[in-house]
Amino acid sequence: MGKGKVAAQCAHAAVAAYKIALMKNPLILKYWGMAGNIKITLKADDENALKDLAQKAKKANLITKIIQDAGRTQILQGSRTVCVIGPGPSKLVDEITGMLKLY
Repeated sequence: MGKGKVAAQCAHAAVAAYKIALMKNPLILKYWGMAGNIKITLKADDENALKDLAQKAKKANLITKIIQDAGRTQILQGSRTVCVIGPGPSKLVDEITGMLKLY
């Protein structure tokens, strides 16, 4: 994916995480806002890695969602492009994502 496409997919993920948090745990949004609405972009190797991250996040009771592309530009429809984890406690998120490199 080009940098603009990555940015768009990450934006989709941030909106999705916000919507999930609003329904499941609105208080977490308050704490996330107080922390500066932190967002960090990390790189995973492939779709299987995204699935594994999402599974680990679910087991930790963290907000998570895998974003699938609509297929209108660079990526095939249905391709998994991004896995959002959080907002949530940074210690828990770091346990799942700490081995990943910054994008």
